[in-house]
Amino acid sequence: MTHLPDIYKGVADRYPDVHRALEALGAACYAAGPLDDRTARLIKLGIAIGAQADGAVRSHARRALTEGIGADEIRQVALLALTTGGFPTTVAGLGWIEEVLAAETE
Repeated sequence: MTHLPDIYKGVADRYPDVHRALEALGAACYAAGPLDDRTARLIKLGIAIGAQADGAVRSHARRALTEGIGADEIRQVALLALTTGGFPTTVAGLGWIEEVLAAETE
């Protein structure tokens, strides 16, 4: 990944064993079931939107783009949050996604 927040890099540098363990856990979770990487990425984006996790939404949106997932598909994930997470959650998620999309087209 080309974009990592300074706080993330700082934690990874300061606690390399914890960072390696977290990365290994993430890989194990992806490998634990039948979902393909594309589906798993969209689910992770949806979870991040539901949690209103700004940094995670941006990260998963960037990763989705680099993995060939289209902008409209990424936006739909946020729209799907509307009936479960509510309007504010959806609008926040769409806002973060739009900022990522705008930065990627600059």
